[in-house]
Amino acid sequence: MAKAPPPPEFRTRRGTGAVVLAGVDGRSMMARRFREITTGIETDLGGDLTEAQRQLLARAATLACWCEERETELASGADFDAAEYATISNALRRLLADLGLDRLARDVTPDLQSYINGRANG
Repeated sequence: MAKAPPPPEFRTRRGTGAVVLAGVDGRSMMARRFREITTGIETDLGGDLTEAQRQLLARAATLACWCEERETELASGADFDAAEYATISNALRRLLADLGLDRLARDVTPDLQSYINGRANG
């Protein structure tokens, strides 16, 4: 039998979604990019993720941000470790494969009878 989640007053700020990365200014470029990536993938996955999926998603977003930083460094002429980049890219690919690479449609409309009943009542 599963336990009920703790009430909001006993959850961490990260657990309630108030903080994405603890101790990080959410206005920084990387924090904003992290949120963009997680939001985009969460939307692709249909929006109702399990805790395990959220954990994988956070790791994937972290690796995606890391790869983007390395790509920026490469474009600006800085040293680039191709082996390290390939390793992280493969780890990212595996996480994304575990999450699912196909976009899932959410059921946003009720069945026809529910729609008709809703229109008649309101």
